[in-house]
Amino acid sequence: MGERAPDGSSKTGKSAKKAIGAEEETSPAKKATGKAAKKVTKRAENPAGKPAEKKAASAAKETAPAKKTAPGKKAAPSKTAAKKSTPAKKTAPARKTTSARKAAVAKKVKPADVVLPAEAAVGKAAPVKKIAVRPPGGESPTALVRRARRINRELAEVYPYAHPELDFENPFQLLVATVLSAQTTDLRVNQTTPALFARYPAPEDLAAANPEEVEQILRPCGFFRAKTRSVIGLSKSLVENFGGEVPGRLEDLVTLPGVGRKTAFVVLGNAYGRPGITVDTHFQRLVRRWQWTDETDPDKIEAAVGALFPKSEWTDLSHHVIWHGRRICHARKPACGACPIAPLCPAYGEGETDPEKAKKLLKYEKGGFPGQRLNPPQAYLDAGGKPAPPLGAA
Repeated sequence: MGERAPDGSSKTGKSAKKAIGAEEETSPAKKATGKAAKKVTKRAENPAGKPAEKKAASAAKETAPAKKTAPGKKAAPSKTAAKKSTPAKKTAPARKTTSARKAAVAKKVKPADVVLPAEAAVGKAAPVKKIAVRPPGGESPTALVRRARRINRELAEVYPYAHPELDFENPFQLLVATVLSAQTTDLRVNQTTPALFARYPAPEDLAAANPEEVEQILRPCGFFRAKTRSVIGLSKSLVENFGGEVPGRLEDLVTLPGVGRKTAFVVLGNAYGRPGITVDTHFQRLVRRWQWTDETDPDKIEAAVGALFPKSEWTDLSHHVIWHGRRICHARKPACGACPIAPLCPAYGEGETDPEKAKKLLKYEKGGFPGQRLNPPQAYLDAGGKPAPPLGAA
């Protein structure tokens, strides 16, 4: 039962009604609080509210076509651009052509595993073409150069007095004697020229000589008619073109009748001190035996051998090789057993290898015989060399 007030009314009912009214009064606040809470939660979930959602939806609708076109249609021009740019890749052949041009230039320039000496061509003086050093025996170019130069040093010790084996007192005499030495020995020329130079001492004298008288003097040299025409012809050319003086240039010397590169280099090297390689039959034979070159043409041999040595050594090299060919390394039967450069020679064994038998094959001063000059240099005589006897001597 409820508690009653002093006037007899029930307190509990009134208070209850008041409480209910209070609750009803507070419920709108609760409702407001609930609505506010809902709004806060909605704002937390979507701070921008419904308008943001609409904006997002409209943005999505606007961007949707862009998504469709961007990756596909807009990428198409880039592909076409890429296709258009492909010719840039085709420019590679231009690089190839450039490299090809460089290769062509390199072939033209080419170097000299080994560069060879050649003189400018004037008149008949055709220069020797530069060729690369190609060792015929599979030897490397460097090894070939070292071996060739060592051979030359060894020969220089064996023949320190090597000299041209033609008697001469001036360039004119050396020129005529060298022309006459073709197809004969230097000894026979040295035995013949004293009578020739005694009668015709100058170019002017020989140019005006009677050919028949000259032929009689030159008969011991063989091929005397052809040699008579040559010596008279070159004498006339010296008088008419060079004032009676022997020129000191290769291109001028080779214009004279009967004068080639070999003769010109003999004159230049021994009368004027200008280096040159004398490629005679001995020289050709030995450089092939030593495998310095496998060339057979004298001009090509000159070029190939010249590439192996400094230019300053050419004249002495010619003397060393020719002397060795005449005294030891003979054409038919070389004296291999008495050869000082046998360890360096690839052709060792082609001749006699027994030392005692080989000594019997030696010629000139090595075998105790006289040399080829009637008037040899003093150094040769000091080394034990003997002068050759004059023509007709017993």
